Amino acid sequence: MTSAVAVLPGRFARLVKIEHTLFALPFAYVGALLAVQEVPSAHDLLWITIAMVGARSLAMGLNRLIDAQLDARNPRTANRELPAGLLTRAQVLFFCAASLAVFLIAVFQLDPVVRWLWPIPVAGFVIYPYLKRFTWLCHLWLGAVDGLAPMGGWVAITGKLPLEAWELGGAVAFWVAGFDLFYSLFDVEVDRRQGLHSAATRFGVRGAFWGARVMHALTVVLLALVGFGLDLGAWYWLGVAAVAVLLAVEHALVSPGDLRRLNAAFFTMNGVISVVFCFFVLADVLA
Repeated sequence: MTSAVAVLPGRFARLVKIEHTLFALPFAYVGALLAVQEVPSAHDLLWITIAMVGARSLAMGLNRLIDAQLDARNPRTANRELPAGLLTRAQVLFFCAASLAVFLIAVFQLDPVVRWLWPIPVAGFVIYPYLKRFTWLCHLWLGAVDGLAPMGGWVAITGKLPLEAWELGGAVAFWVAGFDLFYSLFDVEVDRRQGLHSAATRFGVRGAFWGARVMHALTVVLLALVGFGLDLGAWYWLGVAAVAVLLAVEHALVSPGDLRRLNAAFFTMNGVISVVFCFFVLADVLA
C-alpha cells in the first residue's frame, strides 16, 4: 500500500504532463510584466504561478477523463494512465477537484475582479475535449483558452484588460492553435477511423500546415501591435524577432512530406519560444 501511494505523484505528473506547463506559464508572467511594466511583487508572482499550475492541472485532468475511452482506442495514447489502468477515474476526479481548489485559493489572493472571472477558463476546460467530436474548430478553442493565460496575468495585478492585453491574448491564442494543428498530425488516420474532427482530417496535412503558417504569422503581428501600443523598448522588439525566427525554425523542421521531426517541432520549439520571449520582456522592463 505504501509503495502504491508513493508512485501516485509521479503518475499524476505524467497524467497532466507537468513539464508542458512551460508553454503557458511564461506568457502569464509576460502579461503580468507588461501590465505594470516592472517586475510585479513576489506575492503576485507566487499566486499567479499557483493559479496557473492549478488551472492547467485541472484542464489536463478533465481532458484525460473525458477522452479516456478515445485514448484507449488510439495506439499512441493507449498507455496513458487512465486507459492503462495506472490511475482510476475516482483518483483523477479527486485530482481535478484538488486542482480546482488550488486554482480558486490562488485566484482569491489576486485582484478582486478575477474572483468573478474564474468560471470562464473552467468552462473552457470542460468544453474543449468535446469539441473534436463535432468540429475542426477545436484548435481555435484551445488557443482561446490558453490565450487567457497572459490576460489572466494582466488582470490579476491591475484589474483591467486594455486593448494590449487582448492583443497579447490573441497572439498566444494563435500561437497555441497553430502548434495544435501540428499536434493533430500525430493522429490523422486514427481520428478519421473514430470520426473525430481536426484541421488535418478536414483539410488534409497540407491544409493543416497552411493553417499553422497563417496563425503563427498572426502571432507575430499581434505581438508587434502590443509593442506599438505600449511603446516598448529594444529588448521587447528583439523578443518579437526571436519569436518570429523560432517559429520559422519550427516550420522548417517539418513539411507535409516529412514529419520525422514533428516531436521536436511541437514539444521542444514551443517550450523554447515561451521562455525566450519571457526573458526578452523581462529584460525590457528592467532596462
